[in-house]
Amino acid sequence: MGSLTRSQLVVYGAVGVALLLLGARWIRSTDSAGPSGEGVSYASGSSDSGSGSLSVDQNGGEDVVIDVAGEVARPGVYRLPAGSRVDDAVQRAGGATGAGDVEQINLAARLADGQQIVIPVRAKSPAGVAGGAAAPGSATADGPISLGTATVEELDTIEGIGPVTAQNIVDYRDQHGGVSSVDQLDEIDGIGPATMDALRARLQP
Repeated sequence: MGSLTRSQLVVYGAVGVALLLLGARWIRSTDSAGPSGEGVSYASGSSDSGSGSLSVDQNGGEDVVIDVAGEVARPGVYRLPAGSRVDDAVQRAGGATGAGDVEQINLAARLADGQQIVIPVRAKSPAGVAGGAAAPGSATADGPISLGTATVEELDTIEGIGPVTAQNIVDYRDQHGGVSSVDQLDEIDGIGPATMDALRARLQP
């Protein structure tokens, strides 16, 4: 085989340089592929973490801290799930005591963070009235007497009214289907102006 000419050497040299450049570019692209794949994997992990946070928010958000005071078994500060009601807080504090009046508060109200719930004391019965409210027709020593339900014994406690007049008043009330005004008793025999004043002071329709 004969020696190469100068023009052939130039062509072969150019082809060799081109092959070297292509090889270097291929190596460079291969080196950059590794970090790129790692970056995609990291981004995928971040997406999963974000999905977990969203699930927590959908389950109700953060807890609320409330203060339960007043007539409960264990007053104090409690942490409850978001969306809880006042009744949940009262139960967490051991429930209301025997003296607590939960009817004075709204047990169905939704709790807010930092809220204070106070269970009030149940109102006591007025002095002199046994067992709470007075029975119909009953009265204290100086209290008014209901004319519509008064008994002979109760009417007999009024100054100037004896058992006979008291019975006459009850009979008159029954005969007339009730009495709408104390002034109607003026029609009963034996009741004068002084007795009427005493009746007006002690009786109510």
